[in-house]
Amino acid sequence: MGSSSNRQLNNQFTRDDVDILSKQSLYNGFFNMTKITFRHKLFNGGWSEYIDRELFERGHAVALLPYDPITDKVILIEQVRVGALESDNPWQYEIVAGMIDKDQTSEQVAIREADEEAGIKVSNLEKISNFYPSSGGCTEQLDVFIGCTDASKATGIHGLDDENEDIRVHVFTREEAYALVTSGIIENAASIIALQWLELNISRLRSQWNM
Repeated sequence: MGSSSNRQLNNQFTRDDVDILSKQSLYNGFFNMTKITFRHKLFNGGWSEYIDRELFERGHAVALLPYDPITDKVILIEQVRVGALESDNPWQYEIVAGMIDKDQTSEQVAIREADEEAGIKVSNLEKISNFYPSSGGCTEQLDVFIGCTDASKATGIHGLDDENEDIRVHVFTREEAYALVTSGIIENAASIIALQWLELNISRLRSQWNM
């Protein structure tokens, strides 16, 4: 089973197996939209026909789950989300997140966003995952981290005025936060991934952080 899996991974196509004919800018605003025409090699050999797709240019982002190992609590934030405006819950429970600016590392962004969105400091950052939230039509990649914090410092309303952010901080026990996942209240993919990861790694993490 393992050797077969390794052979499949070793035989995967790469970017050299894609032929991009053209890129056309359709919109430049808070986000960008591009029309891309491409073809790709086929599993059974040869090439596909040329394909037209609209591509949402979202960039590279970072998400962070702040965790207090002493009190076994996590910090979540709540803010209105344009993608959920017509759902039952436009105000979404999420972990801290933000876009990577030029010349910044993912770790630096995680520390910055913890301060801007929750008013807290974090340390002992550990990377959980990197993934494409919606690679069928969006370029966004997301680095997900967990970091150590003092939950007693987490309170109030935060966010940048020049970005019209209105972010409320919540402190939950780890069990309460995970219940928000299992009940479907948390609908954000990075938050679900981070909280599920914490449930799977809690013993090792607290031991590593000497708690």
